[in-house]
Amino acid sequence: MKLVGEKQAFSPLGEEAAARLRSLARCASIEATPRQILTSENLTALLPQGTCVYVPFLPKGQFTDTLAACRHLLDTGMQPIPHVPARMADSREQLRDWLVQLEESRVDRLLLIAGDSDAAAGPFPDTLAVLESGLLAQFRFHGIGVAAHPDGHPMADRATLIQALGIKREYARATSTRLWVVTQFTFDAGVVIDWLQSLGDILEEVPVYIGMAGPTRVKTLIAYAAQCGVGASARAMLRRPGSARLLRAWTPDGMVHALVRYCLDNPDTLLRGIHLFPFGGLRQSAQWIQEHSGSATDQREHFHESSVQ
Repeated sequence: MKLVGEKQAFSPLGEEAAARLRSLARCASIEATPRQILTSENLTALLPQGTCVYVPFLPKGQFTDTLAACRHLLDTGMQPIPHVPARMADSREQLRDWLVQLEESRVDRLLLIAGDSDAAAGPFPDTLAVLESGLLAQFRFHGIGVAAHPDGHPMADRATLIQALGIKREYARATSTRLWVVTQFTFDAGVVIDWLQSLGDILEEVPVYIGMAGPTRVKTLIAYAAQCGVGASARAMLRRPGSARLLRAWTPDGMVHALVRYCLDNPDTLLRGIHLFPFGGLRQSAQWIQEHSGSATDQREHFHESSVQ
């Protein structure tokens, strides 16, 4: 399997491919911790207006931190997408309180995840339990994102994960919920393409956004990969010829180039965009978006959503 994300020289893209790459960069979303958001001196200089910024609810953090970061993003013209981790809610009432506070703060979309906790703090062991509770249907969020794992998941096999995506799609259809899928990061476009093809028509019209690491040192990536369940990709990276060179730098360029070509060859693909994990720092990933979008000041017109409603 060829590693396609490392820093290297690429063959020039044709005009159509180059335009598609710029479009993906302009629509790229990014993840940022509450601390990064609240301490950045000038977010509007880093990210274009309307950028979708995912805000994690960290295992040792407080929901108030996530909420404050979301409010700050809205005040600066960004589109916050907070993580809502099922396992961290210690009761139905607590989860409802989180959702009420998000709605009252004008947050209109969220990413529903199981969370990193080994055990559930309350009645929600996974995202399906949240959907089955009926709580989300009581709110008027514009859209709900769910996670996917092209590299696999330590607690479930691929068939189980794909089946769960199908259940979530049916939930979206039954409740008129706008749904999208965003993936965990991986280092290899081949893994992503294989996963996309394995979906068949399980998601139908639900858009998919592919997660990838922003520019950083590969040594930094290895550490994050071990924490996030993509250690197999990390070990494959280190086994590649020239891995000593790779320890210096990584960019997502190779992955994006490969995915652009895949999109052009497969115009019906569900792949609609990319999502950056800024392990090398928010500024580096924001600069990558600016450099590849063709303009640092474009206002975003695309938000994560689908026609499933």
